[in-house]
Amino acid sequence: MKNYKKILLAAAATLAFGTSAVAADKLKIGTEGAYPPFNLIDASGQAGGFDVEIAQALCAKMKAECEVVTSDWDGIIPALNAKKFDFLAASMSVTEERKQAVDFTDPYYTNKLQFIAPKGSDFKTDKASLKGKVIGAQRATIAGTWLEDNMADVVDIKLYDTQENAYLDLSSGRVDGVLADKFVNWEWLKSDAGKDFEFKGDPVFDNDKIAIAVRKGDPLREKLNAALKEIVADGTYKKINDKYFPFSIY
Repeated sequence: MKNYKKILLAAAATLAFGTSAVAADKLKIGTEGAYPPFNLIDASGQAGGFDVEIAQALCAKMKAECEVVTSDWDGIIPALNAKKFDFLAASMSVTEERKQAVDFTDPYYTNKLQFIAPKGSDFKTDKASLKGKVIGAQRATIAGTWLEDNMADVVDIKLYDTQENAYLDLSSGRVDGVLADKFVNWEWLKSDAGKDFEFKGDPVFDNDKIAIAVRKGDPLREKLNAALKEIVADGTYKKINDKYFPFSIY
């Protein structure tokens, strides 16, 4: 009888564990919500954008119930590691420094950095021509880091908490130009606010790999990689891509 009870208890424990495993398939997606068209807050107050739709497609493949959590960019990696969300889909570039703090999935798109400035302005992008200019970028981004590493001795760099604030200062003439991801600049240039501005020069960095971040050692990374392969193979990725861009960014 005791052995029988032990079997029942073991079965109950297994059932409880199975229930926990199902509950564990509720995941939180972290994003910034201030980087259109990749992540944004829409008119109804909901998070959306390319990053968010890709993340939700991955959740569907993993059969996970997911909700979106927003975080300020400056604290987004600490928020991930503090378990405020389970994975981070926020157009984050893969860098050696970030790899010390988080693990990355395979890239889900590749970006470039390119300057924008007023249409018709004398704005050449070589170092000598940029001397004395004020250039804006978002803080803690590849663009900001590239400026600090390559132009700090010749330009006045202004770093902003959000990309939107960098564009606001460009519109008001407080900076001469902005360096940012080409696809984000492309979206802004299509807007009414950006209609008087244009790309300047060629991209200055064209191999910016963008991936999803997870906590160090989290097996969720491999599940996300498998789901990414699935959405690329079955056309889900292309459908989302085509909603935002008339060209492939994969």
